Amino acid sequence: MQVNLIHFLSVLTATIGVLIFGLMFGAAIVSLKEREFRATGRIALLGVLLSLPYLVVGFMPFPYHETAALILLITAGLAVAILLVPVGQKQITEDDTPKIRVDERDIMFARAHLLPGSERFEEYYRRKPDIKTLDDKFRARPGLLSKGSTYFDPYMFSAAEASFEAVGSFQSTIDQEPAQERVHTDPERITEFIKQWGRKLGAVSVGVTELRDYHLYSHLGRNEPYGKPIELEYKFAIALTVEMDKHMLDHAPYGPTVMESAQQYLASGAIAVQVAAFIRNLGYPARAHIDGNYRVVCPLVARDAGLGEIGRMGLLMTPELGPRVRLAVVTTDLPLTVDQRTRDYSVLDFCARCKKCAVVCPSKSISFDDRAEIDGVKRWQINAESCFTYWSTTGTDCGRCVRVCPYSHPDNLLHNIVRFGVRNSSLFRALAVPMDDFLYGKNPPPLDLPAWMDVDADEK
Repeated sequence: MQVNLIHFLSVLTATIGVLIFGLMFGAAIVSLKEREFRATGRIALLGVLLSLPYLVVGFMPFPYHETAALILLITAGLAVAILLVPVGQKQITEDDTPKIRVDERDIMFARAHLLPGSERFEEYYRRKPDIKTLDDKFRARPGLLSKGSTYFDPYMFSAAEASFEAVGSFQSTIDQEPAQERVHTDPERITEFIKQWGRKLGAVSVGVTELRDYHLYSHLGRNEPYGKPIELEYKFAIALTVEMDKHMLDHAPYGPTVMESAQQYLASGAIAVQVAAFIRNLGYPARAHIDGNYRVVCPLVARDAGLGEIGRMGLLMTPELGPRVRLAVVTTDLPLTVDQRTRDYSVLDFCARCKKCAVVCPSKSISFDDRAEIDGVKRWQINAESCFTYWSTTGTDCGRCVRVCPYSHPDNLLHNIVRFGVRNSSLFRALAVPMDDFLYGKNPPPLDLPAWMDVDADEK
């Protein structure tokens, strides 16, 4: 009996050792394919260090062999328990409904369009005298995608401009009259059709919510008639996300970041314009909200449509890709079935622990503090002025925060196992933050440009 027990413990311990080595070897291969070379080496090293005790105990009997085997088996069991056993799950009961609407005239992009010396410029700063000094700082910089900026590159910046110009070509199609003949639709069927079609067109996720007053900007700030109050005209909103390429963002804050950002504004805009046109063809009014021509605050709409939570950096944190997405919205009166928002405490808890985006932010625009009550809602808020001033200095939209966010890792089995643990257990969340730092670095440097983007390579 004693011999059988020892044999069983040896086989089980050796099997776990082989399993650990195999899993870690597989994870290292995945990291290598992701070009995460630091993570590849460290995962491989961990694979050897973690599996070696199990393999030694499993294949080489020695005094107190049974005790060592039991300790290792208990350790393995605890590790699995940390991943699988729900711990620290909480229901969010606080009301996160915005109490006031955002005035689009106050956002940085609208302020950047104000022409110094114009009546509109003078009128705005008569109403907001406290922020003129802050805005003078970004106006003193070269500007986004401008010559003379820190990371100016004629090829990459021109490519980004080309994408933004293509988005601009959609502006005349975002809000047209619907067909006179209305097609009868079933809300459940048409909602599923739009979701599936949206994904076929390239969306990662699509959700529907009732359009609420606080989803809307209070006044127009980037389009005419400037300053016009925005009214609640539609019943429903369709939110969609598209993926920004991880490898492009790994170069943040260099030119590839703004190239990718612009490209995905174009991709999300193209989908939204098509969905809106489709709905109008059925005889129902619909408006696409795309870059440069919004009437809604897209992250709030997407959050209420069940696509994610809003994290420390003020961006939508999606389950699949974290903040590594771009958004667009379609508002409509087409009868739809709405998605139930499931509030995810794990995202808020992880963001409270992590702070990686705040560590890497070059302009120190992201707070290290806990959520605070702002305008009646407990949330994080970035310093938009310092962030935009940095953009205006470098010429790119930075993206360092999105690049290093642990949620931004690719949507594959390896990272989805980690995402499961993060959602499931506060113990796992506590371990995931230092583990991500160990594997990928607390403040990983931007990758060098690939050869095809480095137009000055031959001159160096």
